Amino acid sequence: MKNTLLGSFYLSLAASIWGGMYVVVKHVVDVVPPLELVWIRYVIALFALLIISVVTKQSWCIKKRDLLLIFIIGLIGNTISILTQEFGTMLSTAQMGAIITSTTPAFMVLFARILLKEKITFNKAISILLATIGVGIIVGNADIDPSLQLGGLSLLIAALTWALMSVLIKRVPGQYSQIVITCYTTLVAVILLTPSAISRLAELDVQAMKHPSIWGGLLYLGVISTACAFLLWNRGLQMLNASSGGLFFFFQPIVGTFLGWLLLGEQIDLSFWIGTLLIFIGVLLVIREE
Repeated sequence: MKNTLLGSFYLSLAASIWGGMYVVVKHVVDVVPPLELVWIRYVIALFALLIISVVTKQSWCIKKRDLLLIFIIGLIGNTISILTQEFGTMLSTAQMGAIITSTTPAFMVLFARILLKEKITFNKAISILLATIGVGIIVGNADIDPSLQLGGLSLLIAALTWALMSVLIKRVPGQYSQIVITCYTTLVAVILLTPSAISRLAELDVQAMKHPSIWGGLLYLGVISTACAFLLWNRGLQMLNASSGGLFFFFQPIVGTFLGWLLLGEQIDLSFWIGTLLIFIGVLLVIREE
C-alpha cells in the first residue's frame, strides 16, 4: 500500500507539472520553433540529469540485451511523442491539447493488455470511463475549428506514442536506476534530433530569447517539465500497473485549466469542479484496487 500511495503521488505530481507545460510552450514556441524547442529542452534536461546522477553516484551499467528497449523508449517517447506534442500545441489550442491527450490512459490500458497481459478489470474500466467523462466536462466547451485538424492529428500521435512508451517502461528491469534510464532515453532524443536542429539554431531570434519569460520558460521545460517530471513518471509507473498508472495522466488537464484561470484570467465554472470530482473518484478506485 505504501508503494501504491508513493507511486500515485509521483504520477500525480508529474502529470500536474505537465499540466502547466501547455501555457509555457504556447508562449515560448512563438520565439523558438518546435524542433529547436524540443532539442534545447532536452539538452538542458540532459545536463540536469547528469548532475543529479553524479551527485547521487548512480551506476551506469546497462546489459546489452536491454539497450534496444531503452533506445526504443527514447525514440518513441522522448523524441516522437514530445516533438508531435510541441507541433500539435503550436498548431492548435490548449483546450484541444487537453481533449486529445486525455486519450493517453485509454491507449495505455490497451497497450498494457497487449504487451504486459494486464487484465482490464471492472474497476479499471469504470475509473477510465469516469475520468474520461470528467475531462470531457472540463474541456467540453472547446470550439474545435476544422482548420486545426493537423494540430489535432499531431496531438493524437503524441498521445498514442506516449502511452506506448509508458507501457514499455514497465519492461525495463527494476534493478536499473530511473535516473540513469531517463538520462539514456534523453540522450537518445538529443542524438536523434541534433542533425536536424543544429542547422536551424542560427535562425533563432537571440534577442527575443534573452527575455526572462523565454529563457525562464526554457529552463522550466528542460529541468522541471522534462528531467524532473520524466523521473517522477517513470518511477511512479514502476510502482503501479501500467493500465492503472495511466489514469493519473488526467491530472494534466485539471492543472492546465486551473493555471489558465490563475495566470491567464480564464473563467472556471461549475463544470470544472464536477469534472475534477469524477476524475478523483476514478483515481481513488484505482488506488483501492491496487
